[in-house]
Amino acid sequence: MTSIPSVFSPGQKLQHKKTGGYYRILHLAQMEATLEYVYVYEALINNTVWIRPQAQMEDGRFIPV
Repeated sequence: MTSIPSVFSPGQKLQHKKTGGYYRILHLAQMEATLEYVYVYEALINNTVWIRPQAQMEDGRFIPV
């Protein structure tokens, strides 16, 4: 299995620049339908789990904290 280069690592905490929300990276996964890489991440305020395309997560809207 080949490792996919990623900016963020599991366990890393991020802040969304626009909303100010804090999140924790859980995994880098692959979307079954499209084979697109997505980050699985958790909102620290309420523990909801989200996914977002890798390109969107790494385009500057999230910053490490």
